[in-house]
Amino acid sequence: MSAARRAVPLRSTSAPRPSGSPRPSGPSGSGESPRTTARSTRRTAFAVAAGTAAAGLLLTACGSGGASGGGGDTNFVMGKDGISTVDRGKRTTAPDLSGTALDGKPLDVASYKGQVVVLNVWGSWCSPCRAEAPNFEKVYRQVKARGVQFVGINTRDTSTANALAFEKQQGISYPSLYDPAGKLLLRFKKGTLNLQAIPSTLVLDRQGKIAARSLAPLSETKLRKMIDPVLAEK
Repeated sequence: MSAARRAVPLRSTSAPRPSGSPRPSGPSGSGESPRTTARSTRRTAFAVAAGTAAAGLLLTACGSGGASGGGGDTNFVMGKDGISTVDRGKRTTAPDLSGTALDGKPLDVASYKGQVVVLNVWGSWCSPCRAEAPNFEKVYRQVKARGVQFVGINTRDTSTANALAFEKQQGISYPSLYDPAGKLLLRFKKGTLNLQAIPSTLVLDRQGKIAARSLAPLSETKLRKMIDPVLAEK
């Protein structure tokens, strides 16, 4: 057979693509079809959005306030000022809040039953906590003789040293439970507290039931607005 007869003619580039052969390259020349490229773009956009949302949660973990900790029939009614209250007949009892105070002594919130109790969740690492601390100490000094007890719940501090230094710097005179892992906070009924909202504040009535809540830093005026109606109850 001659060399001319053995030669195989080249295919024309305009010939139809045989079945089963690879698809042509997409517009980018990467070998992907337009549909595959679109799916890849959507996956990338979703990943970026998810990462942004997670970063936003971390940034707002201290002092952003916001919605309650999800679900749960806690009967809170949100006011225009951001303070939520519960009617007397619909209140739930606060959980057991006993443990060790920052000074190493035992502390049980139940021992204050018969008084109005203000619970403030805080951390020395939290800038809004530093901002509101003078308001809490000032109001505490004004109302403690009227049967109001303040109790802090210190959380996410890896040692008591920083928390005690914070209290000394701010002149805080009321006690705080030491709750570095948030175990005490998890005892509250679902929907009562948002663990990402630090600081947060609860007011307990004289029967130890939750009467008011704020998931944001409080001014002196707003703190008094939470306390006074509960204190006026007979």
